[in-house]
Amino acid sequence: MNLNIKGKVAVITGGDSGLGLATAKLLAAEGVHIVLSDIEQNSLDKAAEEVSAIDGDIKVLAIKADLSSNESVLALAAKVQSELGGANIVINCAGARGAAGDFLTLTDEDWQQTIDIDLLGAVRVCRAFIPQLQQKGWGRMVLVSSENAYQPYEEESPYNACKAGIINLSKCLSRAYSKEGLLFNCVSPAFIETPMTDAMMDELAEEKGTSKEEAVQWFLKNKRPHMAVGRRGKPEEVAAVIAFLSSEQASFVNGSNYRVDGGAVESAF
Repeated sequence: MNLNIKGKVAVITGGDSGLGLATAKLLAAEGVHIVLSDIEQNSLDKAAEEVSAIDGDIKVLAIKADLSSNESVLALAAKVQSELGGANIVINCAGARGAAGDFLTLTDEDWQQTIDIDLLGAVRVCRAFIPQLQQKGWGRMVLVSSENAYQPYEEESPYNACKAGIINLSKCLSRAYSKEGLLFNCVSPAFIETPMTDAMMDELAEEKGTSKEEAVQWFLKNKRPHMAVGRRGKPEEVAAVIAFLSSEQASFVNGSNYRVDGGAVESAF
Protein backbone atom coordinates (compact mmCIF):
# COMPACT_ATOMS: atom_id res chain seq x y z
CA MET A 1 0.00 0.00 0.00
CA ASN A 2 1.21 3.49 -0.84
CA LEU A 3 0.82 5.44 2.40
CA ASN A 4 1.21 8.79 0.57
CA ILE A 5 3.71 10.19 3.07
CA LYS A 6 6.89 10.29 1.00
CA GLY A 7 9.04 13.23 2.03
CA LYS A 8 7.38 13.64 5.44
CA VAL A 9 9.50 13.82 8.60
CA ALA A 10 8.87 11.25 11.34
CA VAL A 11 10.24 11.45 14.88
CA ILE A 12 10.31 8.11 16.69
CA THR A 13 11.17 7.90 20.37
CA GLY A 14 12.39 4.56 21.61
CA GLY A 15 13.75 4.26 18.11
CA ASP A 16 16.91 2.25 18.63
CA SER A 17 15.18 -1.15 18.90
CA GLY A 18 11.90 -3.03 19.14
CA LEU A 19 8.72 -1.32 17.98
CA GLY A 20 10.44 1.98 17.27
CA LEU A 21 13.09 0.56 14.98
CA ALA A 22 10.63 -1.72 13.19
CA THR A 23 8.35 1.27 12.54
CA ALA A 24 11.27 3.39 11.34
CA LYS A 25 12.15 0.76 8.75
CA LEU A 26 8.59 0.60 7.43
CA LEU A 27 8.34 4.37 7.15
CA ALA A 28 11.78 4.61 5.55
CA ALA A 29 10.57 2.22 2.85
CA GLU A 30 7.79 4.75 2.18
CA GLY A 31 10.35 7.52 1.60
CA VAL A 32 9.89 9.20 4.99
CA HIS A 33 12.79 11.07 6.60
CA ILE A 34 13.47 9.55 10.01
CA VAL A 35 14.59 10.93 13.36
CA LEU A 36 15.44 8.19 15.85
CA SER A 37 15.65 9.11 19.51
CA ASP A 38 16.54 7.16 22.63
CA ILE A 39 18.90 7.42 25.61
CA GLU A 40 21.88 5.43 24.25
CA GLN A 41 23.81 7.08 21.41
CA ASN A 42 25.76 4.01 20.29
CA SER A 43 22.64 1.90 19.79
CA LEU A 44 20.94 4.84 18.08
CA ASP A 45 23.81 5.20 15.61
CA LYS A 46 23.64 1.49 14.80
CA ALA A 47 19.89 1.68 14.28
CA ALA A 48 20.30 4.73 12.05
CA GLU A 49 22.69 2.80 9.82
CA GLU A 50 20.11 0.04 9.41
CA VAL A 51 17.38 2.53 8.51
CA SER A 52 19.59 4.49 6.12
CA ALA A 53 20.36 1.31 4.19
CA ILE A 54 16.68 0.99 3.24
CA ASP A 55 16.57 4.15 1.15
CA GLY A 56 19.65 6.18 0.34
CA ASP A 57 17.60 9.22 -0.57
CA ILE A 58 16.08 9.81 2.84
CA LYS A 59 17.65 11.66 5.75
CA VAL A 60 18.11 9.73 8.98
CA LEU A 61 19.12 11.43 12.22
CA ALA A 62 20.00 9.79 15.53
CA ILE A 63 19.42 12.19 18.42
CA LYS A 64 19.89 11.20 22.03
CA ALA A 65 17.12 12.38 24.37
CA ASP A 66 15.84 11.50 27.83
CA LEU A 67 12.05 11.75 28.04
CA SER A 68 12.21 12.13 31.82
CA SER A 69 13.81 15.55 31.23
CA ASN A 70 11.72 18.33 29.72
CA GLU A 71 14.88 20.18 28.69
CA SER A 72 16.12 17.12 26.80
CA VAL A 73 12.80 16.75 24.95
CA LEU A 74 12.76 20.44 24.04
CA ALA A 75 16.33 20.13 22.75
CA LEU A 76 15.25 17.17 20.60
CA ALA A 77 12.39 19.21 19.13
CA ALA A 78 14.68 22.16 18.46
CA LYS A 79 17.15 19.91 16.65
CA VAL A 80 14.40 18.43 14.47
CA GLN A 81 13.21 21.94 13.62
CA SER A 82 16.65 23.23 12.72
CA GLU A 83 17.82 20.14 10.80
CA LEU A 84 14.65 19.06 8.99
CA GLY A 85 12.21 21.95 9.28
CA GLY A 86 10.04 20.25 11.89
CA ALA A 87 8.10 17.02 12.21
CA ASN A 88 4.98 15.82 10.41
CA ILE A 89 4.73 12.50 12.23
CA VAL A 90 5.56 11.77 15.87
CA ILE A 91 5.55 8.25 17.29
CA ASN A 92 6.15 7.79 21.00
CA CYS A 93 7.41 4.24 21.53
CA ALA A 94 9.73 5.01 24.44
CA GLY A 95 8.77 3.57 27.79
CA ALA A 96 9.74 1.21 30.58
CA ARG A 97 8.02 -1.41 32.67
CA GLY A 98 9.08 0.48 35.77
CA ALA A 99 8.65 -0.72 39.33
CA ALA A 100 6.71 -3.96 39.73
CA GLY A 101 5.57 -6.08 42.64
CA ASP A 102 2.92 -6.29 45.30
CA PHE A 103 1.00 -3.01 45.44
CA LEU A 104 1.72 -2.50 49.14
CA THR A 105 5.47 -2.75 48.58
CA LEU A 106 5.62 0.01 45.94
CA THR A 107 6.72 3.40 47.24
CA ASP A 108 5.94 6.90 46.06
CA GLU A 109 9.36 6.92 44.44
CA ASP A 110 8.56 3.72 42.53
CA TRP A 111 5.36 5.23 41.23
CA GLN A 112 6.93 8.57 40.38
CA GLN A 113 9.77 6.99 38.42
CA THR A 114 7.34 5.01 36.24
CA ILE A 115 5.01 7.98 35.78
CA ASP A 116 7.92 10.23 34.85
CA ILE A 117 8.98 7.99 31.97
CA ASP A 118 5.78 6.33 30.75
CA LEU A 119 3.17 9.05 31.19
CA LEU A 120 4.94 12.38 31.61
CA GLY A 121 7.41 11.34 28.90
CA ALA A 122 4.51 11.12 26.46
CA VAL A 123 3.14 14.45 27.73
CA ARG A 124 6.51 16.13 27.16
CA VAL A 125 6.82 14.74 23.64
CA CYS A 126 3.31 15.90 22.72
CA ARG A 127 3.85 19.36 24.19
CA ALA A 128 7.17 19.81 22.39
CA PHE A 129 6.07 18.62 18.94
CA ILE A 130 2.44 19.71 18.58
CA PRO A 131 3.58 23.25 17.61
CA GLN A 132 5.62 21.75 14.75
CA LEU A 133 2.62 19.77 13.52
CA GLN A 134 0.51 22.92 13.74
CA GLN A 135 3.09 24.77 11.70
CA LYS A 136 2.87 22.11 8.99
CA GLY A 137 -0.94 22.05 9.03
CA TRP A 138 -0.82 18.26 8.76
CA GLY A 139 0.22 15.87 11.46
CA ARG A 140 0.01 12.38 12.84
CA MET A 141 0.86 11.48 16.41
CA VAL A 142 0.79 7.86 17.55
CA LEU A 143 1.27 7.04 21.23
CA VAL A 144 2.11 3.48 22.24
CA SER A 145 0.03 2.24 25.15
CA SER A 146 -0.40 -1.41 26.17
CA GLU A 147 -2.88 -4.21 26.77
CA ASN A 148 -2.29 -3.35 30.46
CA ALA A 149 -4.52 -0.30 30.00
CA TYR A 150 -7.50 -2.61 29.43
CA GLN A 151 -6.48 -5.72 31.30
CA PRO A 152 -4.26 -4.66 34.21
CA TYR A 153 -1.92 -7.15 35.80
CA GLU A 154 -1.70 -7.04 39.58
CA GLU A 155 2.10 -6.84 39.81
CA GLU A 156 2.37 -3.87 37.39
CA SER A 157 0.06 -1.26 38.90
CA PRO A 158 2.18 1.84 38.04
CA TYR A 159 2.64 0.70 34.45
CA ASN A 160 -1.07 -0.16 34.14
CA ALA A 161 -2.11 3.30 35.28
CA CYS A 162 0.34 5.10 33.01
CA LYS A 163 -0.72 3.18 29.91
CA ALA A 164 -4.39 3.87 30.63
CA GLY A 165 -3.48 7.53 31.00
CA ILE A 166 -1.81 7.55 27.60
CA ILE A 167 -5.01 6.41 25.88
CA ASN A 168 -6.93 9.15 27.68
CA LEU A 169 -4.27 11.72 26.73
CA SER A 170 -4.47 10.74 23.07
CA LYS A 171 -8.25 11.06 23.07
CA CYS A 172 -8.03 14.46 24.76
CA LEU A 173 -5.54 15.77 22.20
CA SER A 174 -7.58 14.39 19.30
CA ARG A 175 -10.49 16.56 20.40
CA ALA A 176 -8.33 19.62 20.88
CA TYR A 177 -6.34 19.74 17.63
CA SER A 178 -8.10 17.74 14.91
CA LYS A 179 -9.57 20.87 13.30
CA GLU A 180 -6.00 21.94 12.57
CA GLY A 181 -5.30 18.79 10.56
CA LEU A 182 -3.64 16.90 13.40
CA LEU A 183 -4.71 13.34 14.20
CA PHE A 184 -3.89 11.48 17.41
CA ASN A 185 -4.21 7.74 17.95
CA CYS A 186 -2.94 4.94 20.17
CA VAL A 187 -1.66 1.45 19.61
CA SER A 188 -1.80 -1.09 22.45
CA PRO A 189 0.46 -4.10 21.95
CA ALA A 190 0.72 -7.22 24.10
CA PHE A 191 3.78 -9.38 24.80
CA ILE A 192 5.87 -8.38 21.80
CA GLU A 193 9.45 -9.53 21.16
CA THR A 194 11.15 -6.37 22.44
CA PRO A 195 14.10 -5.71 24.76
CA MET A 196 11.64 -4.99 27.59
CA THR A 197 9.88 -8.37 27.39
CA ASP A 198 13.21 -10.10 26.68
CA ALA A 199 14.46 -8.77 30.02
CA MET A 200 11.28 -9.98 31.72
CA MET A 201 11.72 -13.46 30.26
CA ASP A 202 15.41 -13.60 31.16
CA GLU A 203 14.49 -12.74 34.74
CA LEU A 204 11.73 -15.34 34.78
CA ALA A 205 14.02 -18.01 33.32
CA GLU A 206 16.62 -17.34 36.00
CA GLU A 207 13.95 -17.41 38.72
CA LYS A 208 12.60 -20.76 37.53
CA GLY A 209 15.92 -22.27 36.48
CA THR A 210 14.70 -22.90 32.93
CA SER A 211 15.58 -21.79 29.43
CA LYS A 212 14.25 -18.52 28.08
CA GLU A 213 11.95 -20.31 25.64
CA GLU A 214 10.55 -22.43 28.46
CA ALA A 215 9.96 -19.25 30.43
CA VAL A 216 8.09 -17.76 27.47
CA GLN A 217 5.84 -20.82 27.22
CA TRP A 218 5.18 -20.79 30.98
CA PHE A 219 4.32 -17.10 30.81
CA LEU A 220 1.91 -17.60 27.91
CA LYS A 221 0.14 -20.44 29.69
CA ASN A 222 -0.04 -18.89 33.15
CA LYS A 223 -0.01 -15.12 32.62
CA ARG A 224 -1.46 -14.61 29.12
CA PRO A 225 -3.95 -17.49 28.78
CA HIS A 226 -6.25 -15.50 26.49
CA MET A 227 -3.61 -14.85 23.83
CA ALA A 228 -5.36 -16.87 21.17
CA VAL A 229 -2.43 -16.98 18.76
CA GLY A 230 -0.30 -18.67 21.44
CA ARG A 231 2.95 -16.80 20.86
CA ARG A 232 4.76 -13.51 21.36
CA GLY A 233 4.09 -10.89 18.76
CA LYS A 234 6.73 -9.54 16.39
CA PRO A 235 7.69 -5.84 16.36
CA GLU A 236 6.86 -5.66 12.65
CA GLU A 237 3.28 -6.73 13.34
CA VAL A 238 2.77 -3.71 15.58
CA ALA A 239 4.79 -1.42 13.34
CA ALA A 240 2.44 -2.11 10.43
CA VAL A 241 -0.47 -0.65 12.38
CA ILE A 242 1.59 2.33 13.56
CA ALA A 243 2.71 3.03 10.00
CA PHE A 244 -0.88 3.01 8.77
CA LEU A 245 -1.96 5.43 11.50
CA SER A 246 0.94 7.68 10.49
CA SER A 247 -0.26 7.87 6.93
CA GLU A 248 -2.59 9.82 4.67
CA GLN A 249 -4.65 6.64 4.38
CA ALA A 250 -5.69 7.04 8.03
CA SER A 251 -7.24 10.46 7.41
CA PHE A 252 -10.54 9.53 9.12
CA VAL A 253 -9.00 7.76 12.12
CA ASN A 254 -8.74 10.01 15.14
CA GLY A 255 -8.85 9.46 18.89
CA SER A 256 -8.81 5.68 18.45
CA ASN A 257 -6.87 2.90 20.13
CA TYR A 258 -5.84 -0.17 18.18
CA ARG A 259 -5.11 -3.32 20.17
CA VAL A 260 -2.41 -5.45 18.55
CA ASP A 261 -2.47 -8.16 21.17
CA GLY A 262 -3.04 -11.57 19.62
CA GLY A 263 -6.28 -11.81 21.55
CA ALA A 264 -4.59 -11.31 24.94
CA VAL A 265 -7.30 -8.96 26.23
CA GLU A 266 -10.20 -11.15 27.28
CA SER A 267 -13.06 -8.68 26.85
CA ALA A 268 -14.48 -7.31 23.59
CA PHE A 269 -14.36 -3.69 24.78
